[in-house]
Amino acid sequence: MKQTQSRIIVALDYQDSNQADLFVKTVTPEHCALKVGKELFTSAGPQFVERLVSQGFDVFLDLKFHDIPHTVNKAITAACNLGVWMVNVHALGGREMLLAAKEAVDSCSAQRPLLIAVSVLTSMNQAALSELGIDKPVAQLVSDLTQLSLDCGLDGMVCSAREVAELRQKFGAKPIFVTPGIRPTGSENNDQHRIMTPEQAIQTGSSFLVIGRPITQHEHPTRALQQINQSLANL
Repeated sequence: MKQTQSRIIVALDYQDSNQADLFVKTVTPEHCALKVGKELFTSAGPQFVERLVSQGFDVFLDLKFHDIPHTVNKAITAACNLGVWMVNVHALGGREMLLAAKEAVDSCSAQRPLLIAVSVLTSMNQAALSELGIDKPVAQLVSDLTQLSLDCGLDGMVCSAREVAELRQKFGAKPIFVTPGIRPTGSENNDQHRIMTPEQAIQTGSSFLVIGRPITQHEHPTRALQQINQSLANL
């Protein structure tokens, strides 16, 4: 069960735990959930995740597991034991891997985390997919990977907010759609291509918004977070 009503997941895209702690100390679990990705997890390790959980934060462990089914099952089990709120895999791992991940969360001895899958990274566009030999349009590939993931019993997807409206129409209200690539008006796009403002993303059907640099690199991070939460209060 998520501890906070905020729909913001702040991406802790820092090099180490010391830098991340400077931000974490300025917020409370009521303000936002926190996302720990590959860079910070590799630097700070599972102990940092456990510390965030012990402080009451909902933690999205964003490691995008993509490996053979047995390895992913054991990795998800380890994530469950950290007490995380949400964990993800990459849908391109295929049906057997997705089912192995689902079996792991369902067998979790602690509170079961949400299990979601990445479809197409928001940094990728049609040209990038074509270079990899994937000729399906982005929207079709996202839809197909979503169908596969939901058929395997996952709780939802990580996807671009630009795909959410169509996914909601096709798959209904139940799936959780977590959308990165969120940029408040006036923010830099950085390396994101398929982006939306927070208000647009919620209005199109996003469940939770992952926002990193527009908050963490803001001159006043907590003020930026507060403003976004306020903008979403009546949506």
